[in-house]
Amino acid sequence: MTEVTRTVALIAHDNKKDDMIAFVSAHRDVLVQYNLIATGTTGQMIIDHCQLSVTRMLSGPLGGDAQIAALVAEGKIAAVFFFIDPLGKHPHDPDINSLLRICNVHDVPLATNAATAEYVISMKTL
Repeated sequence: MTEVTRTVALIAHDNKKDDMIAFVSAHRDVLVQYNLIATGTTGQMIIDHCQLSVTRMLSGPLGGDAQIAALVAEGKIAAVFFFIDPLGKHPHDPDINSLLRICNVHDVPLATNAATAEYVISMKTL
């Protein structure tokens, strides 16, 4: 059996970054217990607004989604909170779809909106 990871990934499309900051702020007391990783801009915003330590990957369009997908495949991520803008077109859609597929393949909790994220974090089983 693999060791349970204590790392959570945080990603948000541009139109959802404010939602991510609100979510992280509301759940700071839980998230501070985890190693946090995030795509570049989202990570910097969390550092600036929530005063949490975050390991920043590349920005999504530059490969950050793919970096996080690789960590999920390696069993190093407990959950992914990826606030997706369903109305936007993103040039890195293949990386986004790959990350979603990898989470499903490896049975890693994946929240793509604030309502689902609230449910996942309330379970306290990350």
